[in-house]
Amino acid sequence: MEDSNTLKETDTFNNFFHFLSSDLTELILSHLPIRSIVRCSAVCKLWHSIVTTPSFSATAAAAPWFFLYGQNNIFVKNNQAFAFDPDSNEWIKLPTTLFPVSISQDSSFIGSGGFFFNTTANNFSFAPILKPSWRETTPLQFSRLNPLVGVISSEFSSNSNLNNLFERNLNLTNIIVVGGVRFVGGLVDIEDNLAVEIYKPNSDSWDLCPPLPADFRSGNSSQSLSSAFFKSKFYVFGIYSCFISSFDLNNRVWSEVQTLRPPGVIISFMISCRNQLMLAGLCNNPHGPSFNLWRIDELTMEFSEVAIMPPDLLNCLFDSDEDDRFASLKCVGFGKYIFVFNEEHRRNYPACVCEIISDSNKCRWRKIPDLPEPVNRFHKVISFCSTISLRWILDGEDACHR
Repeated sequence: MEDSNTLKETDTFNNFFHFLSSDLTELILSHLPIRSIVRCSAVCKLWHSIVTTPSFSATAAAAPWFFLYGQNNIFVKNNQAFAFDPDSNEWIKLPTTLFPVSISQDSSFIGSGGFFFNTTANNFSFAPILKPSWRETTPLQFSRLNPLVGVISSEFSSNSNLNNLFERNLNLTNIIVVGGVRFVGGLVDIEDNLAVEIYKPNSDSWDLCPPLPADFRSGNSSQSLSSAFFKSKFYVFGIYSCFISSFDLNNRVWSEVQTLRPPGVIISFMISCRNQLMLAGLCNNPHGPSFNLWRIDELTMEFSEVAIMPPDLLNCLFDSDEDDRFASLKCVGFGKYIFVFNEEHRRNYPACVCEIISDSNKCRWRKIPDLPEPVNRFHKVISFCSTISLRWILDGEDACHR
């Protein structure tokens, strides 16, 4: 039986929220981490009605989550998926029922703009993140594997009402597919310059656009490219080559290919972060390796250094003096977060995150907690950073509670 002090505290808590206006309650709830919002939706009917309204979904701007999907090529049952919520600083182990059963060595899986995508040589499908409702499209006109995939949302559209419509109607979101590789007789066809295609869900059709510039032909898959949306343009960047070009979504033309390589860069990644274009990369300096962030001027392609990862954090990601110890380094990001991690199993996939504070370009680095045990051995690790829809999470609360 509860003691009288506990009951008094509970009554005081309930009375406090009873006298708050619904607008103020909504404001308070909107500042909570998204998993806390899900839990609050079960507290009472009033809170549930508040957090399930479309206006609240727009107000409660959840931080982009970092997703890690581990694929075992021998035992499918050993595949695992995890999501990291930077607001609550915790990992969530995701149920495999969220993912298509067709994920294999002959398919490519990725996430972007609130969606999961799965491509095979002949098929393309997508589903809202954390909501197992997969939709298969008509086949791509150019079959491909490991393409870059992005969601063309209202930020890149002249229709200012598209975002609200997008929340209400999945059919109003266009998808862009760039690059990838085609296999002929089991071998990669490096001569095939795959056209860019844009999917229009309303008509379930693909628009053909000019192909990725030929400079990228020797490395045109998502294994060697990174991409970012910024100001109505889809930027493609060579992780190793440092080639960069942008696709104008309005005029549907590619810009001239340039080289963007800060001094000493070994490997680098393009990211759209805090309403600016950024480059994150590993440098080989005379005094040792460093991981740097640069701001990119989209007009001149000039770069200026923003931050350097603290050396102790970089050391946490690696434990070897071998020359190729940085080959497993990966970097993804969106919004105000940039995630850096090592996809080597023997280190249990260590990761850290950089939070860019406001528009001042001040950065706060921290190590991410270890993945929740047990963690299986993976032959392939897929990582991405994506926004998520609170409405879709509330529709699939079991996934978020795990």
